[in-house]
Amino acid sequence: MSEAVIRTVTSPPGLLASLDPLLRDWLPRQRWFAGKGRPVTGFSLVAATELLPSDARLGLYHVLVRAHHQLAPAPGAAEQPGDCYQLLIGAREALPPRLAPALIGRVTEGPLAGRTAYDALYDTRPAEVLLEALRTGARIGGLRFEREPDQEIRTGLVPRLMTAEQSNSSVVYGDTFILKLLRRIVPGINPDLELPLALAREGCPRVPAPAGWMVADLAGRSWVLGVLQPYVQGATDGWELALRELAKGEDFAAEARALGRATAEVHTALARALPTVTLGHGQMRQLADGMIQRLEEAAHAVPLLRPYVPALRTAFTALGDLAAEGRTWTAQRVHGDLHLGQCLRSPSGRWSLIDFEGEPAKPLAERRLPQPPVRDIAGMLRSFDYAAHSADAAVPGWAGSCRAAYCTGYAEVAGSDPRTDPVMLRAHETDKAVYEVLYEARHRPDWLAVPLSAVRRLSTPEPA
Repeated sequence: MSEAVIRTVTSPPGLLASLDPLLRDWLPRQRWFAGKGRPVTGFSLVAATELLPSDARLGLYHVLVRAHHQLAPAPGAAEQPGDCYQLLIGAREALPPRLAPALIGRVTEGPLAGRTAYDALYDTRPAEVLLEALRTGARIGGLRFEREPDQEIRTGLVPRLMTAEQSNSSVVYGDTFILKLLRRIVPGINPDLELPLALAREGCPRVPAPAGWMVADLAGRSWVLGVLQPYVQGATDGWELALRELAKGEDFAAEARALGRATAEVHTALARALPTVTLGHGQMRQLADGMIQRLEEAAHAVPLLRPYVPALRTAFTALGDLAAEGRTWTAQRVHGDLHLGQCLRSPSGRWSLIDFEGEPAKPLAERRLPQPPVRDIAGMLRSFDYAAHSADAAVPGWAGSCRAAYCTGYAEVAGSDPRTDPVMLRAHETDKAVYEVLYEARHRPDWLAVPLSAVRRLSTPEPA
């Protein structure tokens, strides 16, 4: 490894203070910034490590910074510590035109005075530094780079930043590996590393096995920063593929059935690899109560939902009633945020599941709890509905056909069809639709009709 990569000095004093005014403008404009609508009042440094020396032509810093916000955008509002973000900041005398989209700003004071700061993931050399550190298992300050012993990471792989992601950032290396950098990070075991590792050791081929990962060791706790996995060359994500087939008026049922089989294979492997639990009356009552509370909160925020509340509540009370009669269910680790965009179809037609981070807005401990597998199934069923409504021209029966085929494929592997437990399936699909109503009302009002259509359907369920 080169001397630049193995440097262990931390960043020079005054680095964050010099970047603060630039970050206040730049950070809220990033798609992965979670604090939109809340003014940033300042930053505190969690950790900073110099990866390339600041006096070189290209300086490079790995920075973990916590953003602080006002509780409300009003004079005198209290300040609230926000999320911790992972930044890879480069420093050059001037940016070449190819790096214009990465610009953070010109630094006027501090150790980088007179230089231009930018998001270094757009740049080839910084991306190479990360891969070399993973290849060699480097320790750089508080950063630890790990590699699976049986995974070979070749040198000379040309990096390129993927521009389609929203909640994180990914760099592809020569169509061989993809490094997913988590932008908003929390201490603890991250399921985006934990579950693919468990599945790889279980021999499940449906999830790309981690080749390496980045961790920060701070104050006796570990923070997962990124995961390196094989890149599925030529793959298309399920959302893009579904929309493409819809545009041509083509049937998607065969792909939906194959995707159901892939989901069941992953669930079955997770149940073997990690502990499962039995959910009895107390746990199911708690689950149903949580769904009812989310329904009431969403209805309070979205008046259009209120006429459906009594009927929707029956989806959750029916679940509690079954549990009171002695019915039990098995819970296990699941994907946690499964939809068509989290699935990749290779050119050979094989489906893979990716992105096991779960819903980023939820606390890490909650994302790691065992859940009924139907939670993932409900998410995918809702995704078919979204795809059908996103098509330029409606294809009658498309979503229903996909939903049925997906459940059939799932049953072929799992041995049980989720449709044979209609109370559980309806409760989870209703819970997901309620979440979607609240999300769309807040962020994409033009899409609100999609989950409201599901709400109307779920308000009048077919008899079992």
